[in-house]
Amino acid sequence: MATYLFDFDGTLVDSMPTYIAVMLRVLDENGISYGEDIVKIVTPLGYKGTAEYYQKLGVRMSVEEIIALFDAYAKKEYTENVQAKVSVKEALTQMKARGDKLNVLTASPHVMLDPCLRRLGMYELFDNVWSCDDFKTTKANPEIYKMAAEKMGAPIQEIIFLDDNFNALKTAKAAGMRVFGVYDASSESYREEIQGITERYIENFSQLV
Repeated sequence: MATYLFDFDGTLVDSMPTYIAVMLRVLDENGISYGEDIVKIVTPLGYKGTAEYYQKLGVRMSVEEIIALFDAYAKKEYTENVQAKVSVKEALTQMKARGDKLNVLTASPHVMLDPCLRRLGMYELFDNVWSCDDFKTTKANPEIYKMAAEKMGAPIQEIIFLDDNFNALKTAKAAGMRVFGVYDASSESYREEIQGITERYIENFSQLV
């Protein structure tokens, strides 16, 4: 019996193309240029953290206005179209049945997260479904993993954190968690970096069972 903490976008669901398109659309509409590493930077930040970062890049809008755009652009896709990644639901069902503790920690807000997991029939498989908003910080802060571990009631060194994002994995590891990398096309260019810091790297959730 193990305790798992899963990322959502790009880990449980095939949503990174949607997530990235929403994030970049706001920059494009405001004529802001950005580097190739923009996805790697903003993915762990959540909507609020990304909005604050965008202000530094030169977006002349309030954090609330930027978040409202993210919500408007993404809500329909998450509620109606985003699908689970291959074998995720089947693997989680088996893991739950054998007694594993399953939890979610994601940068995505509940307005996207909860309806998507419910539509896919996965919400009830988790003991806790957390957005970074619940902790009032981002996955770029090691403290969020410590707070999540405390809420899960498990020693942080025994919790297995799974994510497709290098920065989030690196931060969770620094906080004391075991870390597994998850393949996603959006982070393929960071595969070697991810493999270099993780205990395991999985291409498919069937590898967990």
